Amino acid sequence: MKPLIVINFKTYKQGKAAVKLAKIIEKVSRNIIIGVQASDIYEIAKATKLKVYAQHVDWQKPGRHTGFILPEAVKKDKSAGSFLNHSEHKLSPRILRKTIERCKKIGLKTMVFASSLGEAKRIQRLKPDYLIIEPPELVSGRVSVSKAKPELIEKIAKKLKTRFLVGAGIHTSEDIKKALELGAGGIAISSAITKAKKPGRKLRELLI
Repeated sequence: MKPLIVINFKTYKQGKAAVKLAKIIEKVSRNIIIGVQASDIYEIAKATKLKVYAQHVDWQKPGRHTGFILPEAVKKDKSAGSFLNHSEHKLSPRILRKTIERCKKIGLKTMVFASSLGEAKRIQRLKPDYLIIEPPELVSGRVSVSKAKPELIEKIAKKLKTRFLVGAGIHTSEDIKKALELGAGGIAISSAITKAKKPGRKLRELLI
């Protein structure tokens, strides 16, 4: 099984800049999943064949819920799924459970982040479609999880009963290779691509 690559745009790119980056990524590989702001989902889904995920949705149902992002709304905009529980947007266990249930009910896939093995074990019981482990202290840093905490990836591979991805600080092809060797089924990256002067070239370098 090929490793899964996820690129989180965070809020580095919006509007036309986000669409442009998505097109660059598509030229490298159509198998990459990208996570974008809700306002950019429709335009990117229309302009590319990439699987586009919302960076977050809420559990509320259609009705009087001003300011919330509904799973139905992003699905209508052609989102294939949603990120949940990123370290920059944490959810309580109760809210996370309700949100995963809502997404499942309408057929929206879930990609859920965990900051530790303990949290990953709890989230695993909720049966998300994808599970990503990112130590929050390494997020947006220059040191990758595979270099800083290789033992964590090995332990997770032994303890979890599901395929998982890892992220945080990944900037080189060696970071990716090491993570996969230790047992990860894929990787999640952000600033290595979103802040690159030549994102297409950088992505090709990473995927060597």
